[in-house]
Amino acid sequence: MPRTQHEAGGRRVTDDATDREPVPASTPLTGHIQGLFQRVRAFDRRHPAAWNGTLTTFWVLFAVLDVSTGGWRTVAVDRQVPEPLVFTMSVAFSAPLLWRRTHPLLVLALMAPFSLVNVWTGAVIQASLLQEIVVFNIAVRLPMRTLAWSGALLATPLVIASGQFPDDWDQLLLPHVWMFAIAALAGILVRTRKEYTEALVDRADRLERERDQQARLAAAAERTRIAREMHDIIGHNLSVITSLADGGSYAAARSPELAAQALDAIGTTSRQALAELRRLLGVLRDRPEDADRTPQPTLDDIDALLEGVRRAGLPVRLDVRGTPPAQPPTPGRQLTAYRVVQESLTNTLKHAGAAPSLTAEVTLIYRPGTLEALITDNGTPRPDGRASAPTGQGITGMRARASLYDGTLDAGPSAEDGWQVRLRLPLEDSPS
Repeated sequence: MPRTQHEAGGRRVTDDATDREPVPASTPLTGHIQGLFQRVRAFDRRHPAAWNGTLTTFWVLFAVLDVSTGGWRTVAVDRQVPEPLVFTMSVAFSAPLLWRRTHPLLVLALMAPFSLVNVWTGAVIQASLLQEIVVFNIAVRLPMRTLAWSGALLATPLVIASGQFPDDWDQLLLPHVWMFAIAALAGILVRTRKEYTEALVDRADRLERERDQQARLAAAAERTRIAREMHDIIGHNLSVITSLADGGSYAAARSPELAAQALDAIGTTSRQALAELRRLLGVLRDRPEDADRTPQPTLDDIDALLEGVRRAGLPVRLDVRGTPPAQPPTPGRQLTAYRVVQESLTNTLKHAGAAPSLTAEVTLIYRPGTLEALITDNGTPRPDGRASAPTGQGITGMRARASLYDGTLDAGPSAEDGWQVRLRLPLEDSPS
């Protein structure tokens, strides 16, 4: 189409058919039919009684009109059947359709005697074909064996009538056979599609519930992980600060320089704890692309951890045995070992007493396929001769960390007076 320009209200307007979205000339007929069916089904779901009454009234008027106009005689075998009897049969075949959905088998049984009279007298009115509407509802709502019984119930009068009118057996039998087959197949088709749709809806519901459940489980696991990290970070640093504060209070009266060093160490430890806490909470608060991606502590950071513990007043020694593997342990395993060492030393600061001779030792042992961490102290024994056992969630959290990688953790009194924690951590994933 050519491109044209014209003036409109002082503005230049360009018409170009190629700049517009193509508009279909007409909507396909199937779209109109499908839309009509959807509106009818929606009305049926909202007002089932009104819909049943409307259809039943339509078929009753059709049957009565067929009798009043004499149309039944065009297919009748015997045209001399009294009209009052024909009228009664027409109403009997159409009026019970009102209950075709709720009691289809009962409706078909009520129609059976009139079906026998219809073919026995030779009237063969067309209203008798309304029985196939009931057959359709049986196929949709009842078991398949019920559909077979309904076919036998419809066939019995027809077979009897075929014996009475042998010359017209095809006129009596074939239309009903074909209509029964069509109604049964249509009902089975609708039923199959309905069951398939219900199965899809049920599957979608189950998948949605499983998705929500997985999301809740993931959220719970993440909350547990974050709580464990916060416990390790805050618990360790507060224990160090407490020890430094206690030492500073003793040194204030005797050596102001040592007290100043303790205060300086408290400030450094507090800032480190605050920075780690902000980083952890920032993962929850910030968007993923804005979150701080500072690496988690590894085995290389244990020296810095021990230095902070020494500043808090606990002499601690590190001993590494064995040869580290060529391929370093995974970050998760290194973090687990680091946190276990951190939590164990924190428990020593909190629970092992304040004896001047208190010391601790961290031993890392590399074995083929296994990393062991042994943390011991010579804590002050209790009156019963056993070291004071840590309380709270620390040991539980350490065991939970170890179990994530099929590791084990044992904690208890050592052979000498004190406490020990032993971590055994496989360096490779197990087949489980």
